[in-house]
Amino acid sequence: MLNQPELTVIMPVYNMEKYLARALDHLAKQTDPNFKLLIVNDGSQDKTREIAESYRDQFRHFQIINKPNGGLSDARNVGMANVDTPYFTFHDGDDWVDPDYTAYFVKAFHEHPEAAMVSCGFWIDYENKPGSIPATQKNIEQMLTKKQTYRQIVNFLGSLFFNKAFVSPVKGYTWNKGYKTSVVHKYHLQFVKKLAFMEDQIFNVRYLSLTDGFYCSSQSLYHYWQREDSMVHNFNLKMVPDNFKANYLVWKIIANSLWNEHKQKTQLTDQKLVRVDEGNSNERKG
Repeated sequence: MLNQPELTVIMPVYNMEKYLARALDHLAKQTDPNFKLLIVNDGSQDKTREIAESYRDQFRHFQIINKPNGGLSDARNVGMANVDTPYFTFHDGDDWVDPDYTAYFVKAFHEHPEAAMVSCGFWIDYENKPGSIPATQKNIEQMLTKKQTYRQIVNFLGSLFFNKAFVSPVKGYTWNKGYKTSVVHKYHLQFVKKLAFMEDQIFNVRYLSLTDGFYCSSQSLYHYWQREDSMVHNFNLKMVPDNFKANYLVWKIIANSLWNEHKQKTQLTDQKLVRVDEGNSNERKG
């Protein structure tokens, strides 16, 4: 009998026939093959479904959910609703991963049980350039505070383009992060729909605002493919209002989170001072 997997890799796909085989080939060669691959086919009109089905026998735990097209956020929400493992991560259909990708998340959660979220570094790969470039040269292997994590996730200079000046092994992506299924179920977390982009950053800051403990490693394990035809690299008018709306939501969540954290610390300090004063009063009475 196979051991029950601890990690689910959720892969939302839409018309990915050009890239999907590469993604699945790399996932099939993981050093820890005991994970569940959950592909959410978001109403693809090409051969995406057929390609995905052809890989079924290459994975120990494999599931495909075929649904009408509802967008990336909707596909991610469907994936999360069907997770039955303690941990999960996301994987885009046009990217690929290194052999230790799935093993990293399980190991990180085991070694850092206090962490509600774990993160690895990533490579940046360009369609017309050879080689893989690490997102940052900094070596990071540590637990971060909530404030430090927000700084690593949020792009302070805007989100209408890939900001090469903002070097961070974390950023707001979902594919280099591991999540606890129990947190998502407890707080009924979902991705915001009807946004052109940044829905992943909103989800991450909301998840962090409700939890404590974030473990970050700069070890690059995920390859972020920079496609020329990607929506991120092709400006459209809808991106402008969505950028303002998304950034407003992100900063509102962060501000409320840090304010609540400040109030809790202040209350704890006041309680300690009261206990000290009470002790001094008792000593004087004696």
